[in-house]
Amino acid sequence: MMHFLAAGIVALSLGACAPGEGAEADALGVNPERPTLFVANKRGNTLSKIDLQTGEEVLRRDSCTNPHELATSPDGMHVALACYGGTTVDVFQTDTLERVTSYELGPDARPHGIVWHPNGSIYVTAEGQQAVLHIQSLRSGPRNSAENSFIIRHDTGKAGSHMIAVAPDESAAWTTDLGSRTVTRIDLVGDAAPLSVTVGEEPEGIALAPDGQTLWVSARGSNQAFALDPVTMEVRSTIETGRFPLRLAIRPQGDVAVTSDLADGGLSVIDLASAEVIRSIAVSSPEEAEARQQVTILWSGDGSKIYVAETASNTIAEVDYATGTVLRRLQTGEGGDGLAILPSPVI
Repeated sequence: MMHFLAAGIVALSLGACAPGEGAEADALGVNPERPTLFVANKRGNTLSKIDLQTGEEVLRRDSCTNPHELATSPDGMHVALACYGGTTVDVFQTDTLERVTSYELGPDARPHGIVWHPNGSIYVTAEGQQAVLHIQSLRSGPRNSAENSFIIRHDTGKAGSHMIAVAPDESAAWTTDLGSRTVTRIDLVGDAAPLSVTVGEEPEGIALAPDGQTLWVSARGSNQAFALDPVTMEVRSTIETGRFPLRLAIRPQGDVAVTSDLADGGLSVIDLASAEVIRSIAVSSPEEAEARQQVTILWSGDGSKIYVAETASNTIAEVDYATGTVLRRLQTGEGGDGLAILPSPVI
C-alpha cells in the first residue's frame, strides 16, 4: 500500500573535525580526477572521507546514532546517510561533510538500505515501519531541501526489510527481509500488492543486474546466492558461496557479482552469465575473519577494485579485482560499514 507523508526537517548541527584535521582538509573538494571514498562508522557515530589517491582519511565528522548505508547524489555534491539508530536520512556536502538537510521519517523508522536515484529521488528501507520510503524532491524547490519534498511510503509488510534495489525506470523496488526470510517486490507506480518469496536463510545482499533482467540475492544464513526473475520473483538459479555472504555487489561492467563472505574473510566471484562461482578472493585468512568482520563491499567506478569494509578492525581493504591482491588497508573511524564512492558507478 502507498501512503503520502509530509517530509519533516530537524535541527541541524555541524560536527567537529576529528583531531589533527585542519583547514586544508575542509578545503578539499570533490575532483573527478581524485576518487573519494565515504565511510559510515557505525560504532563511532561518524562519517569519514578518504582520499583514494593518498589513502588518507582527510575528514571525519559527527553524524548520527548507528549510521549504516550511504548513497551519493547524481551530481556528486552530496552524500545521504541512513541513520539506523534513529528516524532520519541525513544529507552531507561531499566537500566539507557539513550536514545540510535531515529528512524526518517518522517513529520507529530505523532506516538502513539506501539508493539515491539518478532522477534525484532517495529510496530507503524503514525496518521499523516494514516499508520502503521514497523521498521525492519537488523540482521547483531548492535541491536537497526537506522543506520542498514529500515522502511516499510503500509497505512491504515484512519483518526486517533491510537492503534495497531500485529499477532504473523507478517502476519497482526490491527488498531483502531478514526477519521474514523473504525477498519482496514493490510496485512503485501502480496498485499491485507487494510480492514476496522465501529465499534461503536470512537473505540480505541484493542487486539488480545492469540490464534489469535478473535480481541477485545473497542469503547469509544458508551460504547461497540466488538469481531471480525480477517480475515474477521465480528463483532461476541457486549458487553455493563462501560462508555468511552478507552482501552482494555487481561489477559496473555487468559480468560478475561478488559476495562478501564474512565467516571466511573472502569474496566469492559469480559469473552472471553461467550463474557459477568462478573464483574466490582471500581478503583475510579464515583465522583473521572474526577479528576483521568484513561487511559492506563496493566496486570502484571502473570495476578494477573492490572496497571491503572490515568493521571490527576499523579498516577498508582495497582489493585489485584482476589479481585478487589486497593493495592496501585504509584506516577509518570506529566500526566502518556503509560505503559510497566518487566518481560513482554509472547506473
